[in-house]
Amino acid sequence: MIVSLSGIIIPLILFMILLYGMISKKEMYQPFLEGVQDGFKVVMEIAPTLIALFLAVQIFRTSGALDLLVSVLSPVGQLLKIPKDVLPVIFAKLFSSSAATGFLLDIFKNFGPDSAQGVMSSIILSSTETCFYTMSIYFSAVHIKKTRYTLAGALLATFAGVMASVFLTGMH
Repeated sequence: MIVSLSGIIIPLILFMILLYGMISKKEMYQPFLEGVQDGFKVVMEIAPTLIALFLAVQIFRTSGALDLLVSVLSPVGQLLKIPKDVLPVIFAKLFSSSAATGFLLDIFKNFGPDSAQGVMSSIILSSTETCFYTMSIYFSAVHIKKTRYTLAGALLATFAGVMASVFLTGMH
């Protein structure tokens, strides 16, 4: 039932929009084309930022810098009751959800999805934001240079999400 409903909902919405346009005798195609052109301009403006960010994440991951960061910050993780295997998920999530998901899948493979590490990593992925990715995309799209307290607030919210995951998994 749900599968068949989800298969028709988007065509139904498009049909209703077209029907509304025909009934109200409004121009539909030209505004659509203008929207596509505006969207394409935004994509072209943020593409360099996206490419640079993805490249930086891959360099960080493959160069061993992430492993070094995890080993340096592992005592802090122990103090906060965060397993060493979960730290890469936290750091990767700041930049890339797909990289963090890759680390999550590694945890699932090594410890299982119902393990403390698996549950904690799942909570972290669902309760934190890709701070640097989001900031770079949004701020470059609207040409904001001075971000004030955005990064500090985002990192504080990420820390709160991580600590909530520690509490919820009972590793406190």
